Amino acid sequence: VQLQASGGGLVQAGGSLRLSCVASGRTVYRYSIGWFRQAPGKEREFVACISRFSTSTYYAESVKGRFTISRDSAKNTAYLQMNSLKPEDTAVYYCGTNERGGIYATTDDFHSWGQGTLVTVSS
Repeated sequence: VQLQASGGGLVQAGGSLRLSCVASGRTVYRYSIGWFRQAPGKEREFVACISRFSTSTYYAESVKGRFTISRDSAKNTAYLQMNSLKPEDTAVYYCGTNERGGIYATTDDFHSWGQGTLVTVSS
């Protein structure tokens, strides 16, 4: 599976962005999809996860209520809708897959990382 994240950009605090994660090489509707982010000088951290068939979602406390993860199996794509963005959300955002299909929140649980997409939130 190859993943490509896109949709990042520069936005003012309080604004919104929607990130996309397109999978190719294999259909991923049975896989979990996770979003992670990495700010300069920091480790990659968990943001959100959606299970197979979209039955469950899970969020980091720092984004709960502001971000929404979803997926479109027909398009082999997952999304991360980000609202009420804050400067501390500035990071490169990555998506990964987990073949077991459940809810996971550590980088070791995900694979097939693609190139990330940069989100910059100005104050």
